[in-house]
Amino acid sequence: MKHTVIKYVKKPQTIVAVVVALMAQIIFCVVWMTAYDGVLDRVNHLKVAIVNQDGAAGEALAKQLESDLPFEITELDQKQAADRLIQRDVHLIVTIPEKFGQMLQTSGTQAELTYTLNESNPQMTKSMMQTVVTQVTNEMNRNAALQGTQVVLQQLKLPADQASHTAQSLMNKVHAQVQNLNKVDGMDNQMVPMMLVLASYVGAMLMAMNIHQVAQTIGSACSTRQHFAVRALIILAAAAIISIAGSSLIAALGGQMASGFAAFWLFHFLTLVTFMFFAQMFLVVFGMAGMFLNMMVLSLSLVTSGTIVPKQLLSSFYQSLGQFLPATYSVEGIMNLQFGGAHTEKDVWMLMVTMVCSAAITAGAAAIKGRGKRVQAAAADRPDAANVAELSAH
Repeated sequence: MKHTVIKYVKKPQTIVAVVVALMAQIIFCVVWMTAYDGVLDRVNHLKVAIVNQDGAAGEALAKQLESDLPFEITELDQKQAADRLIQRDVHLIVTIPEKFGQMLQTSGTQAELTYTLNESNPQMTKSMMQTVVTQVTNEMNRNAALQGTQVVLQQLKLPADQASHTAQSLMNKVHAQVQNLNKVDGMDNQMVPMMLVLASYVGAMLMAMNIHQVAQTIGSACSTRQHFAVRALIILAAAAIISIAGSSLIAALGGQMASGFAAFWLFHFLTLVTFMFFAQMFLVVFGMAGMFLNMMVLSLSLVTSGTIVPKQLLSSFYQSLGQFLPATYSVEGIMNLQFGGAHTEKDVWMLMVTMVCSAAITAGAAAIKGRGKRVQAAAADRPDAANVAELSAH
């Protein structure tokens, strides 16, 4: 047993395996702990839009909400609010309808507030906004009951049946009407964006590592251009097979596809191709040390892409960093195509730009390294000046 242990320890691959596991632990701990630090202190970065259709009475209610809620409150018209909700720039719309204030003061009638949610968002955003709906409605009911009781106390004594009816009408004066846009059907569908990003990038980095090792084994038997062309062909073929398999499984297991299977599959294919070129770039530029960078990119992608925590709750550093990582646009596009949303073409263009830039950097780095190897090989084959002089003397 002792000799076996020594043999294993003497192999560089054993040390590398331990270092990789250690680095994964360090990278994830540092990134996640720093990225999620103070997230709950930044809930005021989430936005609630007020659509006031009740004039001065609605204005008073809007000011009350602004003072009570720990979010950024903005007043918009109906169209602006709806557009920004779809774009995820606003996270909840509270509509104060006409005659809302008058209905609050009228006995026997119910005043109705309308809340509009976009479920095509991180789970945390949806949960927070659903809590806001309950909180605001309960607060409005409490205020209405208080005001109503004060009015009743100022009146003369009422008959028992009329007093009972009045008391009952004060209990639930405000009714919440909740409208859910882009409804998410179950927790399994809610987790699809995170699952696809995680599975796609892990698969891309592992595939890139193995292809890089194959390329090193083949070495100079093929030209640099041939190496790059074959890698690109493998990436395209693998992405096509993997994306159709993943999309088909999601559809078969009840996954939502609001924009249809074809659009979802094509976007998944583009995501995989982009991730594969992106992961390969680090290995071609930095060698096997690029795997550590890939692990860091994976951790940063899960944190900054908005799959778990809304991007608005992250620090400005991580929000800015997320704009340079392809997972951010992948998650937004998947949510748009799966649940519904707007401006998916922007996500497509950003993924394509990332893919082209990654491929260009990879080709450039491979060409430079290939030229360096050829120069070194030529220098090794050419006899140095001292040997030439000695041979001439003889």
